Amino acid sequence: MKIEGRTFVISGGQLRASGLGRACVEDICRAGGYVAVLDMNEELAQELVKEIGGGKVKFFQTNVLETESITAAVQGALAWSKETGKEIGGVIAAAGVSTPAKIIDRNGNPFNLDDFDFVMNVNVRGTIDLIRQCLPHMAKVTPVGPDGERGIVIMVASSAAFDGQPGQVAYSASKGAIASLTLPMTRDLARYGIRVVTIAPSLFDSRMTAMMSDKVRASLTRVMEFPLRPGQPHEFAQLVRQGIENIMLNGVVLRLDGGMRMPSKM
Repeated sequence: MKIEGRTFVISGGQLRASGLGRACVEDICRAGGYVAVLDMNEELAQELVKEIGGGKVKFFQTNVLETESITAAVQGALAWSKETGKEIGGVIAAAGVSTPAKIIDRNGNPFNLDDFDFVMNVNVRGTIDLIRQCLPHMAKVTPVGPDGERGIVIMVASSAAFDGQPGQVAYSASKGAIASLTLPMTRDLARYGIRVVTIAPSLFDSRMTAMMSDKVRASLTRVMEFPLRPGQPHEFAQLVRQGIENIMLNGVVLRLDGGMRMPSKM
């Protein structure tokens, strides 16, 4: 699918200078696309809107834990799409959180189930809720190209879906769920000409990884293959763009990790 002249809905993904979501917004806009940004942080989002300019980005404050909030944002994005005449081309669900905790602590006490629910609700329920609300509209857009493509869904899993570390029960469960639902969603949407691609990044420079201690970062660097560094946001955005533009990418979970496998011990 051509990015030019299409609107893409992007949720979360850290809108700071080092954020993966921000890199996707910038890349899509450079390619001639429009982006509806759904996020909690209005200040950062408005900075992004101003920096890119040209009326190509519009912010909708959204809490993915609340269905009503997502509904309002999706309706706003659709109204904006009609105003600009740029039909919805895809949704990139990048909102995610992590609350590390071992399932029982050193005193033998179980972890807080509220924290587990929070991670699952943001990473899984929030992802599905956004996608399901966008899909009825994507399924009705004008098909393009000889294959009759209508759009794409891009989800964000993690290397933790495959080799989660101690303390990542909640996070790994949530990202494993995203990886597992990729194929059935692909099969559900094939009749509408909508593709599904999931990206599973490993260690990338982001707001989340910026909170790691030097010790943790050094231990992770030691198990990297090549390159010996965290991924950069623009490298994630490059794969997102390939997911949009390459019609043969469908029903797949793509590891973006430089061959890295997370260790069981730091």
